[in-house]
Amino acid sequence: MDGEDFRKAGYAAIDEICKYYETLPARKVVSDVEPGYLASLLPTSIPDHGEPWSQIQSDIEDKIVPGLTHWQHPNFLAFFPANATFPGILGDMYSTAFTCAAFNWICSPAVTELETIVLDWLARALALPSCYLSAGHGGGVIQGSASEAIVTVMVAARDRYLARFGEDRRKKAEARGRLMAFGSEMTHSSTLKAALICGVEYRTIPVEEGTWRLRGKALKKAMDEAREEGWIPFFLTATIGTTATCAVDAVDEIAEWKQQQQEGNDHVWIHVDAAYAGAALILSEYQHLTPPLAHFDSFDMNMHKWLLTPFDASCLFVRERKHLIDALSVTPSYLRNKASESGRVIDYRDWQVPLGRRFRGLKVWFVMRTYGLTGLQEHIRRTMELGQGFAKNIRTRDDLFEIVAPPAYALTVFTVRSPNPEVMSDNEVTKKVYESINMDGEFFLTHSVVGGRDVIRVVGGSPQLRKEHLDRCFEVVAKFAEEVRKEVTENMPN
Repeated sequence: MDGEDFRKAGYAAIDEICKYYETLPARKVVSDVEPGYLASLLPTSIPDHGEPWSQIQSDIEDKIVPGLTHWQHPNFLAFFPANATFPGILGDMYSTAFTCAAFNWICSPAVTELETIVLDWLARALALPSCYLSAGHGGGVIQGSASEAIVTVMVAARDRYLARFGEDRRKKAEARGRLMAFGSEMTHSSTLKAALICGVEYRTIPVEEGTWRLRGKALKKAMDEAREEGWIPFFLTATIGTTATCAVDAVDEIAEWKQQQQEGNDHVWIHVDAAYAGAALILSEYQHLTPPLAHFDSFDMNMHKWLLTPFDASCLFVRERKHLIDALSVTPSYLRNKASESGRVIDYRDWQVPLGRRFRGLKVWFVMRTYGLTGLQEHIRRTMELGQGFAKNIRTRDDLFEIVAPPAYALTVFTVRSPNPEVMSDNEVTKKVYESINMDGEFFLTHSVVGGRDVIRVVGGSPQLRKEHLDRCFEVVAKFAEEVRKEVTENMPN
């Protein structure tokens, strides 16, 4: 494929992508293919001779699209959103065209410097404390996901604690075997996974019933108990917007605990996982949450969830970049260069687990410039208002539903009431309703467990989402709830 062939193929690809978005509402949101479907449609080896683009492109719609779950579909109300927009897509196109590993500043200065600049823009837009800006001792770096960010900072936290033992490997090994990371019982599983990777223990802390958030008193109790048992608490994930309910941990109380003059508190690295709900910090009415973050060590949010930027763009900010560099910097001779050794540049390879990295700052830059702060704020406000409308609809049918957590950040969490719990429990009814909705295929929802109760989650953050989509979702949920409840009633003993 030469330049002219690429130009023609590019036009055709753009046309097909636009058509895909135009036809999304008419598509079934969840793929219904069987496992292994693709192997039966493709040959078992590389073709002997090259194929024309027209032949390759036709296989996208015929073979690939049937196996897609359409995350950009307005009826995709599962998990959390993973938005894509045309400016971000263009950013990824340019990034691919400029392909470079970009591990050092010298590899492509623009890659590093643009990332630093747009993350400072983001930090200011979110009203993060100034300690997270690159002008000081901190700064931001784009990771692949919030899970990757947690692994990265947990490695830094572990090595920061062990550094007190200098070159005494025996003391380091003894202390390493007693390190313990913490999260609440609502903390995302990525903290547990990070602990497994780092080879440390992990313990969960109970949350407050009803609000489902971590409180300072429970944190202190858990930390004190762990120390009494001989463990060394060194890491805590606090959350702004938990996966199950979008609860916000009591960051003010956690900051107060951190500042207490109790031996060991200052050794605990506190990371804030705001992967989804962190996007709402661009609204002034949520920025009261950010001052306590000045007492923590790191903060992460995903622009690729709710801020109109295609995956992957997980934005990690640290208060002291030194700890990342100390833990992750490995400099063989072939990576040495005058710019790096001058100390005047950032080498992001020292801020992450992989060596190479893509030009992800470009799509962030395109999205920020296209929408502007006002446009991003309007998107968040609009989808939050739509979520509040759905919660209002659910409340009109309290004969069918019970909201089990305060609706927040466009998420509504509810259970379906059983007409006779002795015949079928609320949990069983809720699970059957949820499974029936997804089997029907008009909408895709996910469920969770909150306080031992099965719940249905409905959350939408897509730019394609409109009021009529959530109104229709409410109708579908109510219809299946009534059908399942009718089955329960018909099976009730006389």
